[in-house]
Amino acid sequence: MSIILVVEDTLTQAEFITSSLRNAGFTTILAMNGEEARIKISQQRPSAIVLDVVLPNESGFELCRDLKEKPETKDIPIVLCSTKSGEMDKFWGMKQGASAYLTKPVDKDELVRTLKLLVKD
Repeated sequence: MSIILVVEDTLTQAEFITSSLRNAGFTTILAMNGEEARIKISQQRPSAIVLDVVLPNESGFELCRDLKEKPETKDIPIVLCSTKSGEMDKFWGMKQGASAYLTKPVDKDELVRTLKLLVKD
């Protein structure tokens, strides 16, 4: 079963993303910040991560880069989600190691389609 870690500090966004993924057959785990995300990853390795860019204490860009530098997490696909929709933002996100970059408000169908392409288990 595919487990998706959703890292999102806005409750309404978190609920929308997790319910969209659950309805598509994924199991979800929620973290509200980078520190919590690292703890959840160490407890149960997710099949993919949906990561907000704007988080408290540490940006999603920083967390993405950190996870991609570690041997134990470098192969987990990361989908960055942000209200920042400029080409430079997308470029920077992909440069940090993200597998995909979606702009908010996130389109439910695009999110599910993206994760189904990325998750192979």
